[in-house]
Amino acid sequence: MNDNGNFLSKNIGAIIGIIVALILACTSLYRIVIIIIAMVGGAYIGRYIQYNKEEAKDKMKKFIDKL
Repeated sequence: MNDNGNFLSKNIGAIIGIIVALILACTSLYRIVIIIIAMVGGAYIGRYIQYNKEEAKDKMKKFIDKL
């Protein structure tokens, strides 16, 4: 019995994550989650570019030169 309790205490985060993922997959809520993640990522990238214009320009130039 102690081994089961020890297993649960070590892996409770993974178990909760699996349950949440199954609920999202079954209800098609994962689409909304993906959209929210894309919005937050886009906002972060936009803010980064706004405050680091010169560095972003240099990185874009290097990226384009590699292509």
